[in-house]
Amino acid sequence: MQSLMMNNGVEIPQMGYGVFQMSSAEVAEHLPQAIEAGFRHIDTANAYYNEVAVGQVLKDSGIDRKDFFVTTKLFPRDYGKDACMKAIDASLRRLDMDYVDLLLLHQPYGAYTEAWKILEEAQREGKVRAIGISNFSHAKTQQILDVAEVVPQVLQVEINPRSNQHEMKEWLAPKGVVFEGWYPLGHGDKALQQLPVFQKLSEKYGKSPVQIILRWHIQSGNVIFPKTNNPAHMRDNLTIFDFALTDDEMAEIDAIPQQPYYNVPDETPAWMDTTFDFDQQQ
Repeated sequence: MQSLMMNNGVEIPQMGYGVFQMSSAEVAEHLPQAIEAGFRHIDTANAYYNEVAVGQVLKDSGIDRKDFFVTTKLFPRDYGKDACMKAIDASLRRLDMDYVDLLLLHQPYGAYTEAWKILEEAQREGKVRAIGISNFSHAKTQQILDVAEVVPQVLQVEINPRSNQHEMKEWLAPKGVVFEGWYPLGHGDKALQQLPVFQKLSEKYGKSPVQIILRWHIQSGNVIFPKTNNPAHMRDNLTIFDFALTDDEMAEIDAIPQQPYYNVPDETPAWMDTTFDFDQQQ
């Protein structure tokens, strides 16, 4: 597995397995399959309601905790100064872990600048090895930078050939921020996979269009979580390290017109007011 070095010296595997929208039962069934295929980077969140299942699967795997890279995220409800450390401890309890490798602020709403200072404290205390933000715009990322003693190690946003995030990457490159991409395959957009460039490269390299797109991500320096519950697809997603796209081919993919599949609203969405009880999963 190929890894990147974050700006705090911690390595992060470029290919991960995300458990978004998976029930605890689905995690119990499919996460062991992903681990058997070779995945060691697991991405969850308290708002996914499956931290308990993730922790149990990893413990049952028989693989040392240090051999996994585990990410979880805090929801805006938990951003207040008094609530934030309690929420971190609650996630650690649900995961049954002494630390997580990466902790992200999941959404750019609420008291996120206050929460950032608590993440820094948790990192100093050894509860997390790396900290970052998710779904933050340029302006809101700057607000984090304005208060930060620790520059975010990671920014997780939509990244795919139709939303390559080149401007954000160029802006944050001097700070060494690693980019993680959700919707790495364009939310399963078959029209994206059928673009002539991917058909051409698929034929040239004997790989599927999906594998070509994933290879583009790897060479672009992205960390990605292609979603699948199919063990064969899990293995296919890892079979992208035996070839490389040329500079011209990378540029051709980079030139695909940009049209993100999802825009994160600036204002807090109404559904954020829903009452959440993240311990219900227990």
